[in-house]
Amino acid sequence: MRHVDSFEIQPPSSPTKTNGVPRSAWARAGRRVSRWHRPYVAVLLLLDFGAAALGSRIAIQLFDQAASGFRDADKDPTWFHTVSYLLLPLGWLIILWANGAYDRRYLGFGTDEFKRVTRASVAVAASVSFLAFATKTDLSRYTVGTALLGTLLLIMFARYLARIVLHAVRRHGGQATQRVVLVGTLPEALEVYRAVSRSPAAGLVPVAIHLTDGYAAARGIQTPIPVYAGRDLLSLVHEVGADTIAVCGSASAERGELRRLAWQLEGSGVDLIVAPQLTDIAGPRVHIRPIEGLPLLHVEEPTLSGPALLVKNLLDRLAAAIGLVLLFPLFIAIAITIRISDPGPVFFRQSRVGHEGRTFKVWKFRTMYVDAEQRLASLVDQNETDGLLFKIKQDPRVFPAGRFLRASSLDELPQLINVLRGEMSLVGPRPLPADDGDFLGDVRRRLLVRPGITGLWQVSGRSDLSWDEAVRLDLYYVDNWSLAYDLSILWRTIGVVLARKGAY
Repeated sequence: MRHVDSFEIQPPSSPTKTNGVPRSAWARAGRRVSRWHRPYVAVLLLLDFGAAALGSRIAIQLFDQAASGFRDADKDPTWFHTVSYLLLPLGWLIILWANGAYDRRYLGFGTDEFKRVTRASVAVAASVSFLAFATKTDLSRYTVGTALLGTLLLIMFARYLARIVLHAVRRHGGQATQRVVLVGTLPEALEVYRAVSRSPAAGLVPVAIHLTDGYAAARGIQTPIPVYAGRDLLSLVHEVGADTIAVCGSASAERGELRRLAWQLEGSGVDLIVAPQLTDIAGPRVHIRPIEGLPLLHVEEPTLSGPALLVKNLLDRLAAAIGLVLLFPLFIAIAITIRISDPGPVFFRQSRVGHEGRTFKVWKFRTMYVDAEQRLASLVDQNETDGLLFKIKQDPRVFPAGRFLRASSLDELPQLINVLRGEMSLVGPRPLPADDGDFLGDVRRRLLVRPGITGLWQVSGRSDLSWDEAVRLDLYYVDNWSLAYDLSILWRTIGVVLARKGAY
C-alpha cells in the first residue's frame, strides 16, 4: 500500500447554492459519472436472453410433446418457435428488469442479485401459468417446467461467470470501479477505507478523505490516501476524478447537512453513499421505516433459534452422513499414508469449546509427529500469530504428508463425525482449544452457535488473518448467519481450498 502524508486545509469556498432539481429529472436520470455498469448490463442482457433461448431449446429436445397446445405446430412451427425462442426470452428480460436484476446497486457483489433472479423466475412461472389458463392453452407441463428451471440455472451460471470476470478486472485492471471520496472524521473515514479495501470485488476505490472535524489531530498522521479539509466537496470530487461520495459515521448525523449535500449533488451525476456507525450488521437485519421524514433504522435480532436453525441442523447431519459414506475410500487412503509417514494413531483428538461453552473432542487426521506436544514448549517463542492461536508456517513438528493434508484441508474431513453427532456444523466459527482461554467478552459470543468445519474466517484469509480480525469475522457470522449465507461460504470454501491460501 502506498502511504502519503497529504493534508490540505483551505478556507471554505462558497459551494454551489441549490435547493432543488436544477434541470429536468428525466435528463438527470441517465447522467451518472460512474458508467461501468452500462456495458456490464448490456452483457447481462445478452447472456440472459441466450440462457432463456437455450433453456427452451433443451426442453424442446427432451420432450416430444413440447409443442402441445400450439395448433398445427407440426406443419408450421413458426409461431411455436417464435414463442419459445423470442417472446419467452423477452418476457424473462422484462421480468428480470422489473425485479431489479439489472440494478447497478446489486450487480457484481453480494447475494441480492441472485435473489432477484430467483424472484423473477417465480414471476415468469406465474405469468406463463396465467397466460396458459387465460387462453385455455394446454401446454406440456414437463416442457414448461424444464424450460423455466433450466433457464434459471443457466442465468445463474452465466451471471456467476460474468461476476468472476468482473472481479478479475477490478482486482488486476483497476477498471469497472467507483472512485470514492470519504467524508467524515479521520478515524471514521479510515475505518470505512479498511472495510472497502478488504473487498476489492465490491468495486469501491477510496481516492481521498475530506475531513469534517478534527483537523488539528489529523495533522502529521500518515494515511493511505490524500486528506483534505475546508474544500468545496463537489469541486474536490472533480479534482480527484471521483464519481461517488461516502459520508462516514457521525458526519451522516449532522442535522440538515446530509440533505443539503444531496441537494448539491442533484444533476451532477455523483453518487451518494451513507456509511453509518452501525457496523458488522448485514442488510437483511436492517430495515428503514420513515416517520415524518425521519428515516429510522430498525435492527432485528440475530436468528439464533427457530425453524431456520432446525433446518440447518438437519441439513448438516444429512450432509455429514452422506459425506462420510462417499469419502470412506479417501479416509482409508489417508490413514495408510499417515501410518507410513509416522507410526502412531491415525486420528488426532483434542478438547474444543463448542456450542454454549460445552466441550467436546474434535476429530482430525494426525498431521504431526507423535511427540509434537512435548516439542511445543521449545517453539512457543516462534509463534507467528497473536491472540489464542499458535501457528508457525514451517512447523518442524508436521511431517511431509501432514503438510499436504493441512494445505488441502483434508485433515479436517473427520470432523464430519462431529457434525453427525451434533457437536459441530458444516459452517460456523472454528472451535478453539478448551485450554486456550476463558472466552470472556466479545469472544464468548462465538459460542452462541455450533462451531463449523469451515466459516467466514476460513474463506477470508485463514491463518493469514490477525486474531482480532478473525474474531470480528466470526462475530459477524454469528450475528448475520442464514442458510443462503452458509451456502455462499461453502461455495467460497472450494476456491480457498484449491488455492491453499493461508493454510499451514
